[in-house]
Amino acid sequence: VSRSMISEPAKKVLHRLNKSGYEAYLVGGGVRDILLGGQPKDFDIATNATPEEVHDLFRNSRLIGRRFRIVHVVFGREIIEVTTFRGNARDTDDDLADDEHKTSEHGLLLRDNVYGNQEEDALRRDFTINALYYCIRDFSIIDFANGVQDLKNRQIRLIGDPETRYREDPVRMLRAIRFAAKLDFEIEPETEAPIRELAPLLAHIPPARLFDEVLKLFSAGHGEATYHLLQDYGLLAPLFPETARAIDAGEPDELILQALRNTDARIAQGKSVTPYFLFAAMLWPALQVEWRRRQDNGDPVQPALHGAIGKVIGRQVQATAIPKRFSGPMKEIWELQMRLPRRQGKRAFGTMTHPRFRAAY
Repeated sequence: VSRSMISEPAKKVLHRLNKSGYEAYLVGGGVRDILLGGQPKDFDIATNATPEEVHDLFRNSRLIGRRFRIVHVVFGREIIEVTTFRGNARDTDDDLADDEHKTSEHGLLLRDNVYGNQEEDALRRDFTINALYYCIRDFSIIDFANGVQDLKNRQIRLIGDPETRYREDPVRMLRAIRFAAKLDFEIEPETEAPIRELAPLLAHIPPARLFDEVLKLFSAGHGEATYHLLQDYGLLAPLFPETARAIDAGEPDELILQALRNTDARIAQGKSVTPYFLFAAMLWPALQVEWRRRQDNGDPVQPALHGAIGKVIGRQVQATAIPKRFSGPMKEIWELQMRLPRRQGKRAFGTMTHPRFRAAY
């Protein structure tokens, strides 16, 4: 691994921690992406210094988080995330560990501030390919979980017992999908086996967190592949319950696929993607079903649409919180669809991908 692949701010943080007598390593996706020949988007560092000790070393840092306390060291627009090695609370029997490591009745990890050593930290991470450490002192890769081999085999493998790890944090199921789509890797058989059965556990995740996870899933430039994987593993329903129900009942999803292809193409060109466009597309089949139902019950076209919009968004926010600043433009997009001569057609929805779709409306 060449140091030239690592940003100057990340090198500064590593060097200062090392000079101050602490262990510090580049960890996670940054190491994975470098080994795969890519340029990492961001750099994370793991250390045996506590969050408070890291915070004291860097004036340009802030302590954040409750579930996991971490430090953000800020260099202009670049943020280096520094985490303390995490241990396994089950190995410590004092009251402090019990207080710092809490799980819910479903096995969901609520708080996890037990510190440990580097090997414990590696085995607490989610996937083997994200548990690789780079040592800047001797350019070595430290691999406790056989992650390098999984990179070579192009597979996503959870560390530990998959069912236990998914119960601790059901969002790991979505992360497995995200990495499989992004890296074009297979999900290893034992890692994929419990997903369909445990998919309903996503209902225990706060809707605001799921909203963020949906954006991560579909904003990485592999939206179409992600969508197919979510369907295959039964994970579309917990994220978009009404859409999944509509598609199961025969409503076409061609418009979703078209919108995702468009989104993927925009991301490949370095353009931005708006969350309201994504959600308007993902909820289109659900809206169609509800809109038709209201018209069949005798509502005129326009009031039927307005009622359907309120109903569909109202149900969706129970699964993924949609901030008001996005639900407004979603309504505009759907109303625009109705005004276009070919509102049922694929072409009509395509006009919204135009940056000036409001002018057309």
